[in-house]
Amino acid sequence: MATKHEQILEYIESLEIGSKISVRQIAKALSVSEGTAYRAIKDAENQGTVSTIERVGTIRIEKKRKENIEKLTFAEVVNVVDGQVLGGKQGLHKTLNKFVIGAMKLEAMMRYVDPDSLLIVGNRTKAHALGLKAGAAVLITGGFDTDESVKKLADELELPVISTSYDTFTVAAMINRAIYDQLIKKEIVLVSDITTPIENTDYLLKDDKVKKWYQLNEKTGHSRYPVVDRMMRVVGVVTSKDIIGNNQDLTIEKVMTKNPITVKGATSVANAAHMMIWEGIELLPVIGPQHTLQGIISRQDVLKALQMIQKQPQVGETFDDLITSHVHDIEEEHEETYTCEITPQMTSYLGTLSYGVMTTLVSEAGSRALRKQKKGDLVVENITLYFLKPVQIDSKITIRPKILELSRRYGKVDVEIYHEGDVVGKALMMAQLIDRHL
Repeated sequence: MATKHEQILEYIESLEIGSKISVRQIAKALSVSEGTAYRAIKDAENQGTVSTIERVGTIRIEKKRKENIEKLTFAEVVNVVDGQVLGGKQGLHKTLNKFVIGAMKLEAMMRYVDPDSLLIVGNRTKAHALGLKAGAAVLITGGFDTDESVKKLADELELPVISTSYDTFTVAAMINRAIYDQLIKKEIVLVSDITTPIENTDYLLKDDKVKKWYQLNEKTGHSRYPVVDRMMRVVGVVTSKDIIGNNQDLTIEKVMTKNPITVKGATSVANAAHMMIWEGIELLPVIGPQHTLQGIISRQDVLKALQMIQKQPQVGETFDDLITSHVHDIEEEHEETYTCEITPQMTSYLGTLSYGVMTTLVSEAGSRALRKQKKGDLVVENITLYFLKPVQIDSKITIRPKILELSRRYGKVDVEIYHEGDVVGKALMMAQLIDRHL
């Protein structure tokens, strides 16, 4: 039987897209406390099935698919621009395909306005009405209001009219930034993207006998399985090491490893890889709300995903991408050497190279040196960094990584950073190496 929390989540997902949700309404409908309702609504918000907007409330929205993540909903636009919804609240769950800046004559402007677009315009009431009639939502900049007739039209067409105190240029930059951030999120491969779903997962109940393990092993050829209770909550894992030498009539609960390491769907694949290598695990149960089994991931799944990430064309650049794009390889006999010019973005408020950027540069140079010696993926585990002298803006630095130790699983690199012949920083980096053939 589902818990109250799960019942509330199911109830929220059954509501029509665009429905308004409140703690009191859910508490009353499902006869639960307001605290329980509040926690479930927050969980639904984390899962992307509801969105909370200031001065509007919480509404049911459509959960985004991975391929559609770069499209913002109008609800998200309200939050991005600190907006106020003047009308058309029923359409906040819809997504915008593009935005149009209305800085031209009406006739010319309307040629660019399509259904599901967002018209960004100032205090031009006629443009507000025409935009809505063309099927677009309207974002009014400069903190202006609009006519009651426009608000009424917005309600009828279920297209939001939003007012923000920011100017047009700032609003466009903010929305662009939000879409760009979504693109970076899209590139991050999560456990949920590679999970073998529950319907294709072999698992054992804690009350099953050891002989059931042998039957599954013969059928699948695998030796490691998650163990669940009657509520499908993960309570353990069982492997051949637990089974061998035990009576086949014993229950799985008696031989399993309790409190196993698990991951959630929202965990990044890189994080899962680190856990699997560190603990020497071949398989991880993927859990959902209330610790229920959602599926599994294997080491092979993780390694394939990490290789796929490296082959993907990059769309949204992270700060690390921007920093490492300035690191260039130079030919020097017998040792790896890299150069990097210190740009304004790499400095602290004092105008010198920041600690965080130096850590990124050390990580990049050390990783490149290790990859040249040993093909495969790696996870940086530890960096000990010493700042010896400040490095000014526009300086050109030289980075020399030297491999001290290299085994099948670990690499240790000494990294020295020079400016005009002087050592300005030193670091020791440890990394775990992921063998692709495992």
